[in-house]
Amino acid sequence: MALDRRSGLTRRTFIGGLTVLPAIVTAAVAEEATLPSVRFRQAPPPVTSADQLLNVEDFEALAQRALPPAHYGYLATGADGDRTLACNHDAFGHYEIRAHRFVDVSQIDCSRVVWGQTWKTPVYLSAVSGMRAFHSDAELPVAQAARSRTMQLMLSSGASTAIEPVQESLGAPVWQQIYATDDWSVTDAVIRRAEAAGATAIALTVDSRGPRNNETLRRAMQVDSRRCTDCHLGNSHDLWRRAPMYSGIDVSRVTTLSPPDLSARFIDRLRRLVRGKLILKGVVTGEDAVFAVEHGADAIVVSNHGGRNEETGRATIDCLPEVVAATRRRIPVFIDGGIRRGTDIFKALALGATAVGIGRPQVWGLAAFGQSGVEAVIDILGRELATIMRQAGTPNLSAISPTSVIRSAGI
Repeated sequence: MALDRRSGLTRRTFIGGLTVLPAIVTAAVAEEATLPSVRFRQAPPPVTSADQLLNVEDFEALAQRALPPAHYGYLATGADGDRTLACNHDAFGHYEIRAHRFVDVSQIDCSRVVWGQTWKTPVYLSAVSGMRAFHSDAELPVAQAARSRTMQLMLSSGASTAIEPVQESLGAPVWQQIYATDDWSVTDAVIRRAEAAGATAIALTVDSRGPRNNETLRRAMQVDSRRCTDCHLGNSHDLWRRAPMYSGIDVSRVTTLSPPDLSARFIDRLRRLVRGKLILKGVVTGEDAVFAVEHGADAIVVSNHGGRNEETGRATIDCLPEVVAATRRRIPVFIDGGIRRGTDIFKALALGATAVGIGRPQVWGLAAFGQSGVEAVIDILGRELATIMRQAGTPNLSAISPTSVIRSAGI
């Protein structure tokens, strides 16, 4: 049962349906996967390969069918009533693209230079933890897809696979996302391991500030008949106890992912430790953006953790303009959250983003088809971005500016 905006089915009504999830999942798994059926006289053909799907969101239904209820619930969940999660994507509809006709668009260049490296597209694969929940080979097919598409990968410190084999599969340096935890010795050890493995950037997540209320996940867990110990040895869900990144590190004093005093003193200490680029991930206000620049951040990610950690009701695309303005373009500003179309990428670039990260879409592709699914998601977004660039009269990314979009009337 996919969340299809065309049918009027909302995430809230979908979650209400989780009370009958066992029957739904059983029927979905037994049913052969088919393309979405909309106004067809005949049933659409069975889906046998990733290249049959027409857009990124079509992968979600196939991922749901492929995954156990709790694993899909973990992927799909937001915080509280999932309002912020939904807002992340829906808010892109608040912005309209201004089309220009009299421009030579015979050649479209989607490349972007980030820290001296030329990217083919202004998209990177954002950090997602525990990918073995979605595919038996975990992060490796994602790394292989990033390699085949020459794409930057941000690896989660909660990854199911250690950084070394991931980087070998990628064939290029990763950006290593970290949770600092409340034990500095663990922070120090994780960063040293990442840099020794070749990571060129450390991305500190700053939006995990304590317990979170993931109702969608909890409902899904209630109807999942499997034993947690099948996936979580010792029934431990603590990331620092199970992720390979923390292997060999004394985590006995860790009680939480983020230090309670995430202050200037902590960031300054971190800046002195990190040899490469320092990214602060989870900045959503101008004030925090100024703080990040003043304390040595090399980049910011405008992110609310995909709506998973807090129910603010504020979409990242709506936060982006004030963050960009506050940085005065002194450092790159990335954004993630709700990006599902090439038009979403275009709007983010127009509002000042250097590049965008995708999280859930890469996992939908992974769960449905493995490496080829991730590659298909990347390719679809690339084709859609090139298409809207032609329609908007912007032959390269430099031509996309704040005047390329307007906010919808009445929003």
